[in-house]
Amino acid sequence: MDSATMRTKVRRDLRDTDPADYRWTDDELDRHINHALLDISQAVPQEKVSAGLVIPAPASKDIDITGLTGLILVDAVEYPTLEDPKRWRSFRVWAGILTLLIDDAVVAAEPLNVYYSAAHTIEVAACSLPTHMEDLCSVGASAYAAYEWAAYAVNVINVGGERTAADYLKWAQDRLEVYQKELKRYGRQARLKIGKLYAD
Repeated sequence: MDSATMRTKVRRDLRDTDPADYRWTDDELDRHINHALLDISQAVPQEKVSAGLVIPAPASKDIDITGLTGLILVDAVEYPTLEDPKRWRSFRVWAGILTLLIDDAVVAAEPLNVYYSAAHTIEVAACSLPTHMEDLCSVGASAYAAYEWAAYAVNVINVGGERTAADYLKWAQDRLEVYQKELKRYGRQARLKIGKLYAD
């Protein structure tokens, strides 16, 4: 899946498939797709592990994590790495700085692993969404696009008659309801993970 393919899926949902007479521009659809991506990212984010993060020099328990692309939430921190069992650490995050809340001394240049939730992306050549979430993204994006068109069509003369805006609105509402129910279901499943508090 890539951005062009996702756009095509949304156009099919909207029955906007005539290139000579598109109702929505690519930029407009991209905006609605990104809106849906943000929703999905909040419910079912990417699960990522940092690469290349190290304790800064001079040794400090404050680590800059602004380089973690698409960061939504830090879920866990492992330090030092390569221990068995893994050594999970208490931490806090503020203004892009992760602070290790530990009594142990830290060593400059030692690696640490940050496990975090990240926003999904759809690029020209790739998509981070799991395959089973691609259709849901299309459903959400098409609902947002239809809402936009319904608002626009209220004071516009339409070939479809005076019911056009109301019909778009009803279609968008029905589709958005399905979309939001599925988001809740997927989000609930993602939260059903076994977790525990850990101590140093």
